[in-house]
Amino acid sequence: MIAFATEGIMLTSGNVLCGIGMAAAGFGPIFGSVSRQTPPAKRSVALGVATAGGSFGQFAVVPFAALLQSRLDSWHLTMLILGALSMVMVPLAAGLREPPTAAPKPGAAIPQGTKDALQEAFRTQGFWLLTIGFFVCGFHVTFIGLHLPAYISDKAVGMSFLGRPVSALEIGGWAIGFVGLFNIAGSFIWGWLGSRYPKKDMLALLYALRSLAFAMFLALPLSWVSVLLFAGALGFLWLGTVPLTSGLVGYMFGPTHMSMLWGIVFFSHQFGSFLGGSGAGRLYDLEGNYDLMWWISIGLGLFAAGIHWRIRERPVPRLALAAAPA
Repeated sequence: MIAFATEGIMLTSGNVLCGIGMAAAGFGPIFGSVSRQTPPAKRSVALGVATAGGSFGQFAVVPFAALLQSRLDSWHLTMLILGALSMVMVPLAAGLREPPTAAPKPGAAIPQGTKDALQEAFRTQGFWLLTIGFFVCGFHVTFIGLHLPAYISDKAVGMSFLGRPVSALEIGGWAIGFVGLFNIAGSFIWGWLGSRYPKKDMLALLYALRSLAFAMFLALPLSWVSVLLFAGALGFLWLGTVPLTSGLVGYMFGPTHMSMLWGIVFFSHQFGSFLGGSGAGRLYDLEGNYDLMWWISIGLGLFAAGIHWRIRERPVPRLALAAAPA
């Protein structure tokens, strides 16, 4: 629909379908399936590997789409090709098939229905703190993903590579590609750290480091070097929140309803994404620059670090009781 759109209604409808598809084929169902097939001790690492796979897709598709657009000079044809390539995901979904659920063993956690699982999560303070914190993650990544190239273009940050001039717009595209590239390692490393140290402490550290990265970027003289260094640092901190947050949801509430509970947490992320993208655009219209948005991002990062530090990382009483010795 996006590829064949010639007016706003069809373009918007295509993006609505794209959003539904991203939710249905995104982290929620995948993480739930991975969690139910992974031992608890290795779950955080497995979720990090799954996140890194998505990160590699981000790194690969941005330059590829830019190359298609440059060679074909038609965004309609570019979107058609990307849509056709996306069909590869359909047969790959067969890898998410899970073995039949075994009968519960004596002493296992009491099975839950959907209503009981929601009530249990809503009564847990840590669930709300995770949900609020993930709002900040969405705010950060969409602000950077949408507006960093425009910020670089506004500042006219250019460079020369082997005697060939590289425009500010091209540097902006490579900056987003750098984010995806470093995110591959970051997702895996933060997932591994979550298997060795308290996940809530790693989340607090990650958000604090994001604020530091924003502050350093503003403090350093702006150049193509500082842009790529910032993109690499932020890429390392980009989606490391995902294996840590999803792993904490699974640890606290168990894997049975993880997809549903993660979906609620991820909804907060998407709401933050909406405000991070639209809010930055609105502030730019009012102020003519992104200065205030950078400082809001720093403040939100420190806020998220503080609330994650307060989370009590322990299974809910239902799981703790089942795990206790007879």
